[in-house]
Amino acid sequence: MTANSATDLLREHNLRPTRQRMALAALLFDGTARHVTAESLHDQVKDMGITLSLATIYNTLHQFTNVGLLKEIKGIGDAKWFDTNIDQHHHFFDISNDHLIDIPASSITISHLPASPDGKVIDGVDVIVRLSDKSPDKSSG
Repeated sequence: MTANSATDLLREHNLRPTRQRMALAALLFDGTARHVTAESLHDQVKDMGITLSLATIYNTLHQFTNVGLLKEIKGIGDAKWFDTNIDQHHHFFDISNDHLIDIPASSITISHLPASPDGKVIDGVDVIVRLSDKSPDKSSG
């Protein structure tokens, strides 16, 4: 993403194009769907020679989420994950290497949900399918 397109994107979402937001927007919104944590993004920017604090990265990720540029993925351990694909979809989570893989929404059918508790409405359904490495077949051999 060019500096001009990052500036335009931020302004379209009523965010001031600060140096920090511009750097993170250029990394995140290059047209490729990505799943990141603040820590993984911090490592990436550090490797690129960009100095941003982890707190700044967290704050910026939350700002991007609040204006609809990112989607926060909840329910995966202690880390907060963010997704550049904001369309409805689900995820595989590979627990052996902390890696998320998109699952198209049309690939999962939910035929029945329980009634929501009094005073509550269902806000959405996010499916996370956890994957682990296959164990070698111990019976062969």
